[in-house]
Amino acid sequence: MKLRRVLRAVLLAAAAVLVVAGVLVGSLWVYFHPRIDRISGLVYGQRHGEDLTVDVVRPAHPNGLGIVLMVSGGWKSGTNSFHPWMAAPLLRRGYTIFAVCHVSQPKATVMEIAEDVNRAVRYVRHHSRDYGVDPQRLGVTGGSAGGHLSLMLATRGGPGPAEAPDPVDRESSAVQAVAIFYPVTDLLNLGKSTENLGDGGPPKSFVKAFGPHSTNLAVWKVIGRDLSPIYHLTSNLPPVLIFHGDADTLVPLDQSERFQAQARASGGTVELVVHPGGEHGWLTMVWDVRRFAKWFDQHLRPKAGKS
Repeated sequence: MKLRRVLRAVLLAAAAVLVVAGVLVGSLWVYFHPRIDRISGLVYGQRHGEDLTVDVVRPAHPNGLGIVLMVSGGWKSGTNSFHPWMAAPLLRRGYTIFAVCHVSQPKATVMEIAEDVNRAVRYVRHHSRDYGVDPQRLGVTGGSAGGHLSLMLATRGGPGPAEAPDPVDRESSAVQAVAIFYPVTDLLNLGKSTENLGDGGPPKSFVKAFGPHSTNLAVWKVIGRDLSPIYHLTSNLPPVLIFHGDADTLVPLDQSERFQAQARASGGTVELVVHPGGEHGWLTMVWDVRRFAKWFDQHLRPKAGKS
């Protein structure tokens, strides 16, 4: 009888564990699959005969604010690289996501990619009212190369030429808030990166990404400076949140630390969250996107008493 009671207790405990696990898994599945409306493959421009596209992902209850998401890793991009679950915390807070794709390097240089994502923000701003988004309150997000491109927009985005024949190109490519993962900020000082050959040249795995003359150090200094957000800091920098792992050997933490220090010296707001033991990516990153949502809430939502 005693053995029977013990077995019964064990079975009941096991059943309870399974029920709790099932509820947890089910809750996570629901959380990462919010109800959305997606429009895929909108063409915002062309590069080398290829369409440049953006997907618009609207949540069930939009808050009237938009986040431009840089679909870019190693400055490579693809229309199948973005999945809405990656931005679930943002979608659940009501943000409309504009997932921007570009032509991958080396077919397109990083210089061209930077131009194209500026075009993407101008396109989003020009059509923002069509998607119920305030054109004056756009955030940007991404990781690694996507973080770099986000900071290029934050530091160099601005009004297009008033005389441009295409009205999209007349729009501003400025963004109003940034939340990113482990960005490249200084291409001329790669530090302890595994990409640093120590010769003052471009990252060793991405030489072709910067064009045929990037191995000429005189030319590279111009290219590298032009594409390094740290050299374009002003007091007009929008608020920036960066998550960076202290064990990242591809893009060392130093890249974000120096960017933060120089931005603050220029009067900018940069918050750096260091992920202990984090390499170039970590399993709980999607949970960190919840902090991104709070950051955008803080810096994009109209303040009380203001329009």
